[in-house]
Amino acid sequence: MSRFDDLLAANKKYAEAFHSGGFDGIAHAGVAVLTCMDSRIEPLGMLGLGLGDAKILRTPGGRITTDSMVGLILAVYLLNVDRIMIVPHTRCAMASGDDQAVADAVMARSGVDIHGMVLGSTPDQAAGLRYDVARLRNHPLVKDLDVEIGGFLYDVDTGLLEQHH
Repeated sequence: MSRFDDLLAANKKYAEAFHSGGFDGIAHAGVAVLTCMDSRIEPLGMLGLGLGDAKILRTPGGRITTDSMVGLILAVYLLNVDRIMIVPHTRCAMASGDDQAVADAVMARSGVDIHGMVLGSTPDQAAGLRYDVARLRNHPLVKDLDVEIGGFLYDVDTGLLEQHH
């Protein structure tokens, strides 16, 4: 017995009705979405997109990390992306405080010390979003390209996106 058995059983049912193979792997709607790993977010559904339309990257808090920056750059150069959405969300644990506060919470809950890790936590989500959008827009491999980059806040209680400039 494995703790994955329920998921593997669900996957078998999914595969029985699966008829979406054969995609080429590019983003057919030209969109990449960087959002939080929060399970309340359905990136394709919230944008009216479907399988094969967009590239989806997830990080804690929907913040740009080194790996997500690489993914976004590759999406632009190799995967038909010309629009990038950075999408943090309301009621995010990563917005409950700064890195120190989040590390303190992990320590209090588990006894594990993650102090010193760069987590990207910020209680000022608007400032974090402005920073990430500007960081991507000014990246030397992106800044001279015809790529639209936007910042948005997703409301987990209404399902609505609010654009931040």
